[in-house]
Amino acid sequence: MIDVLAVNVGVPQVLAEHDGQRTYSAIAKSTVAKGTVLWLSTGNLAGDAQADLSVHGGADKALYTYPAEHLRWWAAELGETFGAAPFGENLSTMGVVEADVCIGGIWRWGEAVIQISQPRWPCFKLALHRHRADIQKRMRSAGRTGWYHRVLEPGEVVVGEPIEILARDPLGLTIADAHAAMSDRHLTNRSLVEALADHPDLAAQWREPLRDRLRTVGTNLA
Repeated sequence: MIDVLAVNVGVPQVLAEHDGQRTYSAIAKSTVAKGTVLWLSTGNLAGDAQADLSVHGGADKALYTYPAEHLRWWAAELGETFGAAPFGENLSTMGVVEADVCIGGIWRWGEAVIQISQPRWPCFKLALHRHRADIQKRMRSAGRTGWYHRVLEPGEVVVGEPIEILARDPLGLTIADAHAAMSDRHLTNRSLVEALADHPDLAAQWREPLRDRLRTVGTNLA
């Protein structure tokens, strides 16, 4: 079982304004009271929304989980004290981190069944939210990015209920492995990149760049 320490939701609001142009985001989230019943659909958690659906949300990013185990490390690294959902996470969990969680793994949360689909690749809105221009690079370099889920079976979830691990993907490729593959620009570990690029449950947004790299680097080396 995986403990869910907090559930957070938010709707798009102005994140920043520059030269009269507003940037909207739902990355600033509020914590939902324990015991609250929410509906988890194939698109998102009730009360949650996304400002730019071309890069956020959707079937492969219906839910974002971040391990609470990392927060003490980040607090020391950044010299900050964190409030609710410091990285825009829907779920703050305790019990597993990126090296434990397999792409394609299936979990049950309340009535809903969810599947791990991809790591997070933080965008510029995280930098605006945290007021740190380097936070994207630091998060990717550390591999402490959390991960997204797709929803296989929608249903009611209760804030405070733990998550049950139903099935670990037999390929055994973890979120940490996916980060290593994406960072391997020169195909130093080609077999790992190939394995991730061929994984049927890895989200296309993550899988296709790996496939492109295999084609491009392979052509350049030929």
